[in-house]
Amino acid sequence: MDNITAKESDKKEKGGKIIILIIEDDEVLLRALYILFHDQNYTIATATDGVTGVEMARRLSPDVVLLDLLLPKMNGFDVLSNLKSDPKLKIIPVIILSNLGDSSDIKRAKDIGADDYYIKSSTDLSKLAEKIKKIN
Repeated sequence: MDNITAKESDKKEKGGKIIILIIEDDEVLLRALYILFHDQNYTIATATDGVTGVEMARRLSPDVVLLDLLLPKMNGFDVLSNLKSDPKLKIIPVIILSNLGDSSDIKRAKDIGADDYYIKSSTDLSKLAEKIKKIN
């Protein structure tokens, strides 16, 4: 999987492809999401830990972020807090895709600013793709 370059980021500003940042440490799911959205003609950037995810969000200002909560280096709640506390990034929609399905986790994520929350084990990826289309 390739990460996007500054040249591709400039393309977005000139009417190019929508950029989706996927912050996910499960390589199998990351690959499936990459293929799903790449096939729909989106530009995909990926990060496999929270620290890198926040850095990439700051650098790229993606159009949407798909975020896991259980991540190495910085958990997804902290990533979400970082994104939503940054004036430049707080408007970016963040969709949680996690195995944490407890109502307190869902409430916490939404209270921090998550736009939507999907549980990995019970989510059809095509449903997630439809949500992304509606956002952008």
